[in-house]
Order: sequence, then structure tokens, then C-alpha cells
Amino acid sequence: MHERPDEVTPSLLREWPLPDSGNSKYDRGRVLVVGGAARTPGAAQLAGLAALRVGAGHLTMAVAASAAVGLALTTPEAGVVGLPENGRGSIVGEDLSAIADDLKSADVVIVGPGLDDAKHTATLLERLLPQLAGSAWLVVDAYALGALPDLGEALRAVEGRLVLTPNATEAKVLLNRDVNDGERDAAEIAERYAAVVSCQGIIADPDGRLWRVGAGHGGLATSGSGDVLAGAFGGLLGRGAGGAQAACWATYLHAAAGDRLGARIGRLGFLAREILDELPAVLVEVES
Repeated sequence: MHERPDEVTPSLLREWPLPDSGNSKYDRGRVLVVGGAARTPGAAQLAGLAALRVGAGHLTMAVAASAAVGLALTTPEAGVVGLPENGRGSIVGEDLSAIADDLKSADVVIVGPGLDDAKHTATLLERLLPQLAGSAWLVVDAYALGALPDLGEALRAVEGRLVLTPNATEAKVLLNRDVNDGERDAAEIAERYAAVVSCQGIIADPDGRLWRVGAGHGGLATSGSGDVLAGAFGGLLGRGAGGAQAACWATYLHAAAGDRLGARIGRLGFLAREILDELPAVLVEVES
């Protein structure tokens, strides 16, 4: 029997304040996003910009080589690195030498947004895990989540520094069973992978604690929205928030941003890129 979840409200978050912003961009964290196949570099861009929108200080994105120049031109706030890809434009993951220094210096690495090949993504994670800095957080999203059940002992390298953002389909893969109880499922994933988990508005940590975010609505289920959420996780971790703290804050900010857009535009039809613009405003509202 899992414990009853705490409701994530502005009052709860104000009693759990985020770390001070520091004196330089490096005090607010170096975030590395690894994703963005040739067909989907925008997913990595959404995640990276979300990290900046919640206050991260420094951003690098590693995407398929053919997409790197275009992404760099449209995202002047970030450094962009090209990774080897196959003929379909999928990142192959075997050679990460181009980001070896970034992996050693990053405070947070987000893997998954815009990746599109399960086998190559598994290889990428296998190569990436040993190269992470010993204190770096790893946020795993989208296609990368499907590789976790087969990684086994390799995940011990990030035990206590792992954040997972599955939807219901990805939760089913992580547990290798049908899922129908959000609280129980999130708690089991958190325990099994020694990770903080945010799934469908439920946050769980490996110690068995649970939180629920009641804000938000179905309109958030739009293309790119999950990439924004993963980026918000990474940005808050980069600022120095703890895993559960970053999860509660990011999940609430994402949901409340959707509520703001729903009131102004309509519950359906707003774009993931518009969620980005709401994040700083919601952050100011909650903190004040």
C-alpha cells in the first residue's frame, strides 16, 4: 500500500523554495540536451529552451549532424554539437567523442527528446552513462525510456541522480505490464529504477513519497509538450533543486502554464512553444 500523495499547490512550493539564482550563469547550471534526430531537432530545442526559461544558466544541445547548423542558427542562446547519424537521420550513439567534454562538465544531461530509433538510443545510453560527471543528474525522456529495462547494472552509475518522465505508454514499457493505477505505477517505477518519476501528474521518489499535481488539462497532450516538461526538469536541477523538488516544481509549472494558455487561447490548439513563454510568468507568480 502506497502512501497518500501530497497535493502540489503554490503554497506547498513556496514552503519549498528553489535555490538562489547565484551570481553567474554557471551558478545556475550547465544543461546538456542529447536528442534531436534529423527529422525532429525541434524536440531538443523545446527541451533546451524550457531549461533556460526556468532559469538554467548554460545550454548545449547535441543533435544529428545534419540538423546542427540549422538548430544553432535558430537557437542563438545555445551551443550546438552535431552527432553521427545514419542514412535515416537517426543518431547512432556509438561515437560520443564530440560531446565528451560536455558530458564531463554538465550538471544535468537530458536524453531522449527527438530521438527516433530504439536500438541506437540504447547504444547511446550505454556509451553515455560511464562518461557522466559523478555529480550530474540524468533526465530520461521519450524514446530513451524504452532502453532502461535492458540497462541493468549500468544504471547504478546514476543511482540517486536519475529522473524519469514517462507517459502511460512508456510507463507500461518500464514496468513490463499494463498500467492502470497512476500512484502505484509511479511508485513502482521510482523504486525499481531508484529514480524520481513524474507520470501523468503523479510524482514519486525512491523513498516512497508521492505528490499529485491537480493543475493542467487534456490540452497539454500536444506534440512537444513532454519535451518542454523534460527541459523544465533539467533547468531546475541545474539551478540546484533536489530531484523531488525539481519534479514537483516542473510538473506544476508545466500544468499551470497549460491552464493559462487554456484560458487565453482555448483548451485545445495551443502549441508547445507557447508553453515555454508562460513558464517564467508562472514561476514569478508562485514565488511571489
